[in-house]
Amino acid sequence: MGETRTCRGNVPAEISSLVGRREELGGIAALVARSPLVTLTGVAGVGKTRLALGAAGVLGGSFPDGAWFAELSAEQNGALVGHRVAAVLGLPEQAARPQAEVLAGFLTDRRLLLVLDTCDHLRGACAELLRPILARAPHVRVIATCRRPLGVPGERVLRVAPLDASGPGSDAVRLLGERARAAVPGLTLDEAEATRICRLLDGVPLAIELAARRLRALSARQVADRLGDRLGLLTGGGPAPFGRHRTLRTAVGWSHELCSPAERLLWARLSVFPGDFGADDARAVCGDEALADPPLDRLAEASLLERRGDRYRMLGMTRDYGGEWLRRLGEEDTLLRRHRDHYLAAARRAGAEWYGPRQREWAAWTRRELPNLRAALDRDDGPDLPGALWFAWCCLGLADPGRRYLDRSLRRHTRPGPARTLALWARAQAALSAGDAAAARAGAAEAYEAATAGNDPDIAGRALQCAAAASLALGDPGEAGRLVVTAFELLGRAAWDARDDLGLALAEVTLARTLCARGAFDRAVAILDRRARRAVRGELWTCAEGEQVRSLAELGRGDAGAAETSARAALDARWRLGDGTGAALAMEQLAAVAARRGDGRRAAWLLGASRRAREDSGASVNGVFTDDAATGGPAYGTLPDAAGGPSGSGAPVGGSPGRDGSGHGTPVYGGPVYGTPGFAVGRERTERKARALAGDAAHDWAFARGLATAPGVAVALIRNAGDAVHPPTGRAPSRT
Repeated sequence: MGETRTCRGNVPAEISSLVGRREELGGIAALVARSPLVTLTGVAGVGKTRLALGAAGVLGGSFPDGAWFAELSAEQNGALVGHRVAAVLGLPEQAARPQAEVLAGFLTDRRLLLVLDTCDHLRGACAELLRPILARAPHVRVIATCRRPLGVPGERVLRVAPLDASGPGSDAVRLLGERARAAVPGLTLDEAEATRICRLLDGVPLAIELAARRLRALSARQVADRLGDRLGLLTGGGPAPFGRHRTLRTAVGWSHELCSPAERLLWARLSVFPGDFGADDARAVCGDEALADPPLDRLAEASLLERRGDRYRMLGMTRDYGGEWLRRLGEEDTLLRRHRDHYLAAARRAGAEWYGPRQREWAAWTRRELPNLRAALDRDDGPDLPGALWFAWCCLGLADPGRRYLDRSLRRHTRPGPARTLALWARAQAALSAGDAAAARAGAAEAYEAATAGNDPDIAGRALQCAAAASLALGDPGEAGRLVVTAFELLGRAAWDARDDLGLALAEVTLARTLCARGAFDRAVAILDRRARRAVRGELWTCAEGEQVRSLAELGRGDAGAAETSARAALDARWRLGDGTGAALAMEQLAAVAARRGDGRRAAWLLGASRRAREDSGASVNGVFTDDAATGGPAYGTLPDAAGGPSGSGAPVGGSPGRDGSGHGTPVYGGPVYGTPGFAVGRERTERKARALAGDAAHDWAFARGLATAPGVAVALIRNAGDAVHPPTGRAPSRT
């Protein structure tokens, strides 16, 4: 067995606390108990060494022969790895025998823990050394740190993830606070700025520790503002926090040196993706004759890509380093263009297939790809991509960012063409979705003129439908009726030319809404019934539009139960599309129904839940209509009436119908209707009625409960409780 050692190991004492790694330490302990070799993998700077030392400190006492730490970063000769480990263990040199055999013989009966740190550049040598040791020394346990698994039989891999940086109190923010106070005693950090720093650094401990050092000279806000240049800002200035990496660039550069040429090229090219991406996206953007088979899995194995299901993601510091190399290679412009073209082609496919059975699939694609779409939009101010993404701006509650992108592109690019015409209509429709009816009507006029000049009856018809909906929202149902008739004529011609009938579906919903505004509820329902019979299976957006209007019509006919059913159907469709703004509007319609039924508390709760859904979706809390909207806006073009003359002439559609179609009914305003941004007066009337029914105290209590309910919970309550939905458990204040 050889000599008995009296020393219990050489694991260095920690000079600073290990923050937030309790779960990982437990995982290492469980793996060490079952496996001879545990390899900690992860991106540069994620804390593999610190975690291995922490685990050795915790577990070392359970090994009679101690815990031993061999740091290999300075060793460049694989043939000398065994000698370095032997020196750590105190074995004398034995030139006559291979060092692996010497170590295996020495360790045969030992019960110890060996930590091999930084095996990246010596993976093959470390694997060759460990195979005989683990075969002959059953009581030896090894923890290795490496960015890739070593590939030794019996190896178990634990991937070390960055720290949680989700918000104040998270592990990353705690680490920044501890290290900042160590660097600047008495320092008080702004929690919001500390969170921003940690999120920008993806929770990577090395980056956070280096950022903490910058707080000696800069405020937290200044550090956060300068993190656009992570690699330049985060340099050392003292002993490196992990013993060797004094800058973020050297830490990441170490990984770059270990990559093959193909891996380096792919790393550089993938830097154009700002968020996660799929394998097909990577191949389409990065693949060519120089990179016929992009080695994505090898980069993931090397901890340079995070893999989550079928998606990949590169941390910010890794992406920045790849971007520097992409510029050095002279490929930046080419790859950015390929990235834009790839997402433009996909957006065009999505737009072409939006009115169809794949709508929900394309909605999910849009939300998943938002970082890539935003990056492409920020890099290119042309009208092609923002126009192609009309469905995102108009159907998925993203009207505000869509209007900004569309306004910018249309302002900078004035040459007529199909892409600009589509963008003009998209801007008008997005303004309508955002509740800016005046801008929608003015923009629709400009889109109509461009489509007419370009001989595009489909966009011309859609523009008139949008103008009709805007006129209705501005309180002019007569104008809306005249415009929608001409829209039908144009859209019918486009449908005859084998175009989709999205425009026709919207026009029918707008006509039904116009009839509701004039009290012709039976006729509105008949139109919606006809629309429903032609509905495309799997299409949700126009279905939700129609169900919202149907709810209003049924309420006007006095059938609150049918109105409830339709409003809930609209809510379900909106929620399945991920449209929080539309879901909020459906909840407001449900509140109108509840108020009509005399249930003030339920109406108040629904109004509160609606506001919460609107806030969470980023929409304006003030609703979809403002007093300023009624003042109109600049007339960018002239819209025709039913007879083809200037707007304002011609006869209303079907005379002036009333509740029964006779022309003598009274309009009934329910909740807002998405797509004709709804009547603030409807919401205000609902609130007044709910308050009168429940009393001020009970109304405010129920509204507050709704406001405190997360949208997903509110939708589940509405779906599951049906007509019995009430504020969640709790006793309402008295009416006094």
